[in-house]
Amino acid sequence: MRWRGRRMSDNVEDQTGRGGMGFPMGGGRLPIGGKGGMGCGGLVIVVVLALVFGVDPMQLLGGMSQQGGVPAQQQVPSAVPGEGQGCERSDIHRFSCTVLADTEDTWNRIFQQSGEDYPEPTLVFYAGQGQSGCGAAQSATGPFYCPADQKIYIDTSFFDQLETQLGAGGDFAQAYVIAHEVGHHVQTVTGLSAQLRQEQARVGKTRANALQVKMELQADCYAGLWARTVQQQLEPGDIEEALAAANAIGDDRLQRQSQGYVVPDSFTHGTSAQRMSWFKRGYDTGDAEQCNTFAAREL
Repeated sequence: MRWRGRRMSDNVEDQTGRGGMGFPMGGGRLPIGGKGGMGCGGLVIVVVLALVFGVDPMQLLGGMSQQGGVPAQQQVPSAVPGEGQGCERSDIHRFSCTVLADTEDTWNRIFQQSGEDYPEPTLVFYAGQGQSGCGAAQSATGPFYCPADQKIYIDTSFFDQLETQLGAGGDFAQAYVIAHEVGHHVQTVTGLSAQLRQEQARVGKTRANALQVKMELQADCYAGLWARTVQQQLEPGDIEEALAAANAIGDDRLQRQSQGYVVPDSFTHGTSAQRMSWFKRGYDTGDAEQCNTFAAREL
């Protein structure tokens, strides 16, 4: 992706080097190793990569349920906001800030077409551990969007894991991650996320999981829609990088890798094929209306 020399977002905060308050995100301790537990490699695959896009890792690891509402706002240590703070730390930070700026342009335009304002999210960089309005931000959970403070949290070392653990490398795979999290922000500011949480609280676990799959696939579609708006900046292989990342983090693939078999009723993000398909739908159509996964008969 051609990104150097282009606008970087000012909606950035930097917690790098500030540390976090150290309390867990919820549930019990993560089962690492031991009899009946999960090895570190499996934990990385299931938690870091399967759950990087917006779902509490404790859900798949037997911890707290995700069917409740948005977490209460937590006390967050001070971070330095504005003026692209943190963007100049490295190329990956500059790249992330540029991608965020591109998503701002895309969603501001879409919202304006409907006569609405787009409240832009904030991107927060941290290293190892930070703090969000949803609790502790930890590298093991991967990038995530917190609806309580409407911020996206990224430890950029995750991108190295994305490449080395699952072979989903390339700058546009990284861009896909950011654009997907921005998709969750769109769902939050339009009220869809709150409606989903209310519905999940009324239904059983299997149905709640199915609703979550629709939510995640819509965010994938929104990421594809964004990719279409920056076509002039794309280089050969960029879309393939995004599709490879979507394929790598499908529920079926990750479950097969971690436990040798799949349990469709436990899916929370969709299969590899679904994730690639919905990203491509957004990219091919460039139409947010075509990202209505909740009306799709095949889901």
